[in-house]
Amino acid sequence: MSNRLQFETSPYLLQHKDNPVDWYPWCKEAFEKARAEDKPIFLSIGYSACHWCHVLAHESFEDREIAELLNQYYISVKVDKEERPDIDSVYMSVCQAFTGSGGWPTSIFMTWDQKPFFAGTYFPRTAGGGRIGMRELLLKLHEIWTQERDVLLRQSKRIMEHLREEDLEERAGEEGTLAQQMIHLAAEDYESRYDPQYGGFGQAPKFPTPHNLLFLLNYYERYKKGSCLEMAEHTLLQMYRGGMFDHIGFGFCRYSTDRMFLVPHFEKMLYDNALLILACCKAYTAAENILYRKIAEKTADYILREMVSPEGGFYSAQDADSEGEEGKYYLFTPDEMIRVLGQKDGEAFNRHYGITKRGNFEGKNIPNLLGQDFNEEAFETMLPRLRQYRKERYDLHLDDKVLTFWNGLMIGAMCELYLVSKEERYLYAAEQADAFIRKYLREKDGLYVSYCKGEHGARGFLDDYAGYIFAQLALYRATLKQVYLNRADSLCERVMLDFADDAGGFYLYGHDSEELILHPKETYDGAVPSGNSLMAWNLVRMSMITGSETYRQAAEKQLKFLSAAAEQYPSGYGMFLTAFLEYMEPPVKVTVVADEQEESEHLPLGIPPEAVVILLQRPTAEYPLKDGKTTYYICYKNSCMPPVHTLREVRGISDRK
Repeated sequence: MSNRLQFETSPYLLQHKDNPVDWYPWCKEAFEKARAEDKPIFLSIGYSACHWCHVLAHESFEDREIAELLNQYYISVKVDKEERPDIDSVYMSVCQAFTGSGGWPTSIFMTWDQKPFFAGTYFPRTAGGGRIGMRELLLKLHEIWTQERDVLLRQSKRIMEHLREEDLEERAGEEGTLAQQMIHLAAEDYESRYDPQYGGFGQAPKFPTPHNLLFLLNYYERYKKGSCLEMAEHTLLQMYRGGMFDHIGFGFCRYSTDRMFLVPHFEKMLYDNALLILACCKAYTAAENILYRKIAEKTADYILREMVSPEGGFYSAQDADSEGEEGKYYLFTPDEMIRVLGQKDGEAFNRHYGITKRGNFEGKNIPNLLGQDFNEEAFETMLPRLRQYRKERYDLHLDDKVLTFWNGLMIGAMCELYLVSKEERYLYAAEQADAFIRKYLREKDGLYVSYCKGEHGARGFLDDYAGYIFAQLALYRATLKQVYLNRADSLCERVMLDFADDAGGFYLYGHDSEELILHPKETYDGAVPSGNSLMAWNLVRMSMITGSETYRQAAEKQLKFLSAAAEQYPSGYGMFLTAFLEYMEPPVKVTVVADEQEESEHLPLGIPPEAVVILLQRPTAEYPLKDGKTTYYICYKNSCMPPVHTLREVRGISDRK
């Protein structure tokens, strides 16, 4: 018999609808029931493509004995972190305060009024290997709850006081000053942690964090420090060579479990692929190497083939597991390749992609190019057969919800790829996804977090607005259509009205959202850029495009706030640093006054992708139409060039910069 989660739309919650656990979604009913029955809340947070979430579910939530303990002694609440990032943010900080680290699944025990008294991540069903088991934990906490509740409440009070003190300390530091030195210190820190042998930073596991690579590439373009280009290039190439990139179906997996990028955590997330497309496009323009554009195109083609809804929205993720085994979908033996491709082609494919009888992962093989060249054209015609064989062999779960934030990132990526490749299909995909958001995820001037199975999720959070503004600015740059700039302007106004803190920065959730036990302002750029960092980039761009004093002041205030947050660990704020770098060292600015008779649709393709472009609807006193022809006004570092009439001249001036 299904539980209450059967009425939800989240793929993650629906994965638990047939658990014997009497799950509630996050709702008032659950907390009122806990108060009425004097029971603690067990809050479990995860997401659809999370491998260890699946393990916990199979071991504990599908287990009758564990379910009986939860149903008898607790009120159990299940949350999809991607649909409620506000809840996830608050209770991840709780988990980190209790344990010193975090991750998913997140397991929180708290009172009916949402005050946590114990937290952790994954617990095995029974104790072993030095870890407490879920069964023992449920019994022990129930015993303390009924016999020594004051112990738990005192612990809860200490944790809440600690978290609120941290919040106050963060506010006290918000009067930091902009320091250009921070940019250079960050570049030095990346260099100190760089792995010159295998690329990436630090030891395993290695995460892509493409916004850090974007910073290094932008830093290289402005300061010509060759080591920054080398670090970014080597890391991108090693991720592509290894098993993190799916050489049969394309697209990047979540992260590498080993130092050399061979063995990935096999889930594929929309946001990783969006940010990696952006990084590859930037590497293409910075290094002038077509290979990076090809990697971006392959990644985008995977998205368009497997991750787009019929109406144009981008899906969230593909799972790591098939038939309960992580990576099973992606692993092959040499004999399989020969059966599918034939003896000659199969053997050639095996040699090129490192597929051997011994195997490179649990006796089977992850196709890879480690130690190989990039001559893959000979194998392209074989890939459709392998993709079809793979689909017929095992199922791969798709998280088909559409998230506003992640779609904003992918729209931006598709626009950037359009500008460097001149392939219309990428712009079309971006415009279709934008139309999807406007149809299903907007209401008046507001946004929603998600859309799935005919229903939208909660009201939008800062990340959703920041991501969608990022998308509108990208669409404006790709098309020069005023409608996109107008939307970015109205959304920025909404953010500054509903999310801003007078002391600086933006809260994660707005004034009309549900109030939680904490009101976080996230600044750290982790797996994705924080909403605050992305808003810094948006405000800097809006200031440059519009010339508005309001946006200039807002951008400077946001950069000042983030510079204080990043002062102790600047390399943990890659997206903020990119915004800061753009503020300190602005790109070329091109103001276009188009002849009314001239078709302006393809103007963006002739202008360097990194430039800030403004298309005026009509000539002005400041920007007249010279000689009756389309005129380009080019400025760089507070210096303006004589107006020119051709895109070739624009590119020539930009190249000299």
